[in-house]
Amino acid sequence: MHAVTVHNVSKRFGKKEKVVTALDNISFNVAQGSLFGIIGPDGAGKTTLFRILTTLLLADEGIATVNGWDVVKDFKKIRAAVGYMPGKFSLYQDLTVEENLQFFATIFNTTIQANYHLIKDIYEQIAPFKNRRAGKLSGGMKQKLALCCALIHKPAVLLLDEPTTGVDAVSRKEFWDMLQHLQQQGITILVSTPYMDEASLCNTVALMQHGQIMKVDTPENIIASFDHTILAVKDDNMLTLLNTLQQHPQVKDAYAFGEYHHAVLHKGVHRINLPETVLQQPTTATIEDCFMALMKSHE
Repeated sequence: MHAVTVHNVSKRFGKKEKVVTALDNISFNVAQGSLFGIIGPDGAGKTTLFRILTTLLLADEGIATVNGWDVVKDFKKIRAAVGYMPGKFSLYQDLTVEENLQFFATIFNTTIQANYHLIKDIYEQIAPFKNRRAGKLSGGMKQKLALCCALIHKPAVLLLDEPTTGVDAVSRKEFWDMLQHLQQQGITILVSTPYMDEASLCNTVALMQHGQIMKVDTPENIIASFDHTILAVKDDNMLTLLNTLQQHPQVKDAYAFGEYHHAVLHKGVHRINLPETVLQQPTTATIEDCFMALMKSHE
């Protein structure tokens, strides 16, 4: 049995000529005990998908199950058995760290002590602030508290909607270390993120754009399937360089990539003629390069 199944799920908002398709006939499965990433920019449909899986929103078409339960028929069972951390901090800001955790344990008819082993490593980092109101915590501390509250009832499946958005780089790394530790304890984790570099930290990823799943595979397989040469290109005038690359007959696609531009060459081409002042060197594909290529193919 899969931990999560999504089969031909669609969701639209609005009426008549103002209809927006948030999810467009998407399907995928999440294996038990895996760390599965939904990777895509804002507006891709990630939050709509998570709200359907957590029974907060009804799909227009399709079937979805969590832990073997149907999201419509078995919504009460799902709500009792999953942990959910929405993108926006949603704990009680006037309650202290300890009071929030106690409240969520009580809601799920358990105690902090019963499942303390699950949150121990995380909670110890925020324990010095246990008497501080949640609204006064830093972004990283709020994130850790929200994760503790989502775990306190020992969920079978943990759903995290963009948990690292707006958090500093150090806190992001710490958070992913925590997720990998939780996975080792048998919890299935479904996490969404707009950060392409986080894809490599997942066992399997679904690349999502405009409400569609473009590809589902391991990060390694997705990168291995990229069969074009990519040049990392740099010059003093980067804007002019980008225009030159985008009009070059041997360049399939070109876009900004950090301090460089990435030029994806047509098949069989491995180097192009550019002014001597331009630095160009071959580079390996990343998930972001694969995402850009898939976007082009779906246009």
